[in-house]
Amino acid sequence: MHRRSQTPLTNLFFNAFPNTHFSSLFNNSQKFYKKKSLISSYTTSLQLDPPKSESNAPVKRKNAPRKRDKERLRWFSGKLRDCAEHRSVDEGKTIHKQIMESGIELDSHLWVSLINFYAKCGCLSVARQVFDEMPHRDVVSWTALISGFVGEGRGTEGVRLFCEMHEQGISPNEFTLATVLKACCLCLNVEVGKQLHGEVVKTGFFSDGHVGSALVDLYAKCGELEYAEQVCFFLPKQNAVSWNSLLNGFALAGDDQRVLRLFCRMKESEMKFNKYTLCTVLKGCASSENLKAGQVVHGLAIVTGCEDEEFLSCSLVDMYSKCGLADDALKVFRKLKSPDIVTWSAMICCLEQQGREEKAAELFSKMISLGLKPNQFTLTSIVSAAKELSDLRYSQCLHSCVHKYGFANETLVNNALITMYIKNGSFDDGYKIFNTMSHRDLVSWNALLAGFHDNKSSDGLKIFQKILENGFKPNMFTYISTLRSCTSSLNSEVGKQVHAQVIKENLGSDCYVGTALVDMYVKSKFISDAEKIINRLNRIDLFTWTTIISGCAQTDQGEKSIFYFKQMQKDGVKPNEFTLAGCLRGCSGITSLRNGRQLHSFVIKDGHVDDAFVASALVDMYGKCGCIKDAEMIFEAIESHDTVLWNTIINQYSQHDQGEKAIRSFENMLSKNVSPDGVTFIGILSACSHLGLTELGKKYFHSMTDIYNISPTIEHYACMVDIFGREGKFDEAESFINQMKLTPNNLIWETLLGACKVHGNVELGQRVAEKLFQVEPEVDSNYIMLSNIFAANGMWDDVARVRALMSSQGIKKEPGCSWVEVNGQTHVFLSRDTSHQRILEIHQKLEELQKKLFSVGYIPNTDYVLHNVSDAEKCEILSHHSERLALSFSLINNNSNKTVTIFKNLRICGDCHKYMKLVSSITEKDIVIRDAKRFHHFKDGSCSCQDYW
Repeated sequence: MHRRSQTPLTNLFFNAFPNTHFSSLFNNSQKFYKKKSLISSYTTSLQLDPPKSESNAPVKRKNAPRKRDKERLRWFSGKLRDCAEHRSVDEGKTIHKQIMESGIELDSHLWVSLINFYAKCGCLSVARQVFDEMPHRDVVSWTALISGFVGEGRGTEGVRLFCEMHEQGISPNEFTLATVLKACCLCLNVEVGKQLHGEVVKTGFFSDGHVGSALVDLYAKCGELEYAEQVCFFLPKQNAVSWNSLLNGFALAGDDQRVLRLFCRMKESEMKFNKYTLCTVLKGCASSENLKAGQVVHGLAIVTGCEDEEFLSCSLVDMYSKCGLADDALKVFRKLKSPDIVTWSAMICCLEQQGREEKAAELFSKMISLGLKPNQFTLTSIVSAAKELSDLRYSQCLHSCVHKYGFANETLVNNALITMYIKNGSFDDGYKIFNTMSHRDLVSWNALLAGFHDNKSSDGLKIFQKILENGFKPNMFTYISTLRSCTSSLNSEVGKQVHAQVIKENLGSDCYVGTALVDMYVKSKFISDAEKIINRLNRIDLFTWTTIISGCAQTDQGEKSIFYFKQMQKDGVKPNEFTLAGCLRGCSGITSLRNGRQLHSFVIKDGHVDDAFVASALVDMYGKCGCIKDAEMIFEAIESHDTVLWNTIINQYSQHDQGEKAIRSFENMLSKNVSPDGVTFIGILSACSHLGLTELGKKYFHSMTDIYNISPTIEHYACMVDIFGREGKFDEAESFINQMKLTPNNLIWETLLGACKVHGNVELGQRVAEKLFQVEPEVDSNYIMLSNIFAANGMWDDVARVRALMSSQGIKKEPGCSWVEVNGQTHVFLSRDTSHQRILEIHQKLEELQKKLFSVGYIPNTDYVLHNVSDAEKCEILSHHSERLALSFSLINNNSNKTVTIFKNLRICGDCHKYMKLVSSITEKDIVIRDAKRFHHFKDGSCSCQDYW
């Protein structure tokens, strides 16, 4: 034992604290309580008069105790001890009264019993008054008083009392030291604790189990884990209590690996562990979400017969909850006979975090029905669950519960209420709570700011400004919400300023803030800025990848969508349905059928084929890549069709000039009680235009407002103008435009100008073109359209005038560009292009086709050549238009394929349109060309557009 006491740890404390003077810790401090007469306060509380024989003392004293009083003294002490144990305050006061009336002389044991009774019952001021009246105060009485304060959680006062005792020269015993160490632990006063450690070593109480355990507990809870570990291992006699304290310290620090290692060491030393040990280890498993270790501890609990202990079961519920296993937590929870409010709260919180809000609500109702009072954490969890239930009435009921149980002023609960109301669409209620809060923290402001995520106004930015004005330092959640507000309001300028602040706060590489920045730049069409952020992020999660992939697709940068999708796969991130749909939209934008088919295979392999969102993207991709039959096949294979999916197939039918199928799909959609929206009517009105169904088009247009309460947009009005224009009903078209509720824009006039070109309406065409020259003077197609109208009517001076106008304003016709996919590669051709490596073969094939076409009566229409050159040169230019080069290349490479699919950036000219019809006849090939307006299906000498485009 002597050798054990001379350890390095022991020497440390002897050297560090050679002369411990606790009084120096509280220089110039006065007594914690002033001495008062017990009788005045005591009799007031009991409403009793003191015995007449007494003057001003709690009991009557005599010169010497009588022998017959010894048994009565022991009886009084025993009764007071029982009252202290059961916290029977009234009964104990009655005993005290009897002692006073008996006139008995109190011995030291009875004095201590009185002090202990009042202290244990929480009557600390009375305990102190009894203590002050005690004639001879020894270490036992001091310890009883200190213990009372510590028992009530008043550690600082306990330390002060010990210092007062030390000043009076009373030496502590092992119980005193253990109690004061606990006091230090309560107030986390490790400095006094270290001085007490020196006192412990000097007085020889280091070997006492209670004192040693208290030291371990103090260091562990104050974060001095190395000291705690050394004390535990150097204790002469280790016990489960000290081990539990040590384990608990590492668990609180979140060092679950150390907890598990120490627990294994404890088992190896054959130290008997108990349910508290297992609970502590479970706490470590819960904090680090170490499910495997937690399950092992659960197994030990079963083996040792502790599984049914309520205390341990509550820890198991907490562990499984923190590890996200709601079902396992529920299994343990249901076995509990009377779970405490902490366990109820943990279970409800787990269900809420796992997205099982309805189950959380059910559990909360059951808890209330059992008469249990929720605490602020229970209410915060259930209110958080309510935000996902979309039930405003239930939300209001929970708000009433918050008031009923007295938590209306709790900031934590109010923050959850704000979020709940805003998420359920009741922004005003959330704002009212915010305005009535007496204390707002940053979370409160963030909760309010989150209500402006999808608000197109600048209110969210104003909230951000107020956060700064109120002296709060924004965190990542503040920046995310503010950036989302910038995204919704398309305010990229403020977004850039917020970005600068993000960089200053060193949050630029944070994944979540980075995603918000990427989204903001993508929605503002600054893809290059979004890419810079992607390259700087320390980690890119699925949501970030999806944002950049979808953003590139939405800004017609499909190649980048495909690039980032492949990059994401290299990083080992598995795409979800939104990622796949975004990348498929990218394939649609660049008409990349090969990549689209690869993605389709991935969709099937990954089990997303039945997802309506992905299915819509697939139908759209195949439709825009010219494969309408594949699009139709996918649509029919899906069991459940939502509005988006119906819209996609209807619009694709319309784009491919299959108006009858579009109308049948629309009627079928209505028969299945699927509500149409504005996009549906764009598709169906386009179908009516292609079929020349003027009256049906009118009927559908009026049904938008009359039946479906859908306000027509400029696109719907343009569809109606197209319907009238196709039929040559220009008076009706002009009347319709004049009666429009919206101001006509370039889309309306371009549609009408196209109709004038087809029907040769020079007068109206000239007027409409003049409007377009004012609205969009830089668009070349408007000049070309007017020039074609003049040329078709032999008005060559006017043709020259339009060309001169274009030249004077520096407007050049956009070069025609066509591309075709052959053997998995995309080949691009410009008009009169000679750069292709197989250009000689292409020209040879064109000459071969030209001879066959001349033999069946083809004559080039040079009116479509706007250059001032000879007719021979015009014929040469026509013969090398980009779509003809693409066609020739396809024919020399795809002899076995019946269909040739070509994509073009401009409208197909009239001569090429005639050319393609004749080629489809002489080659027996189906030719599909998607120009800037629609798909043209050339087959057996005719086109699906019926020569109107």
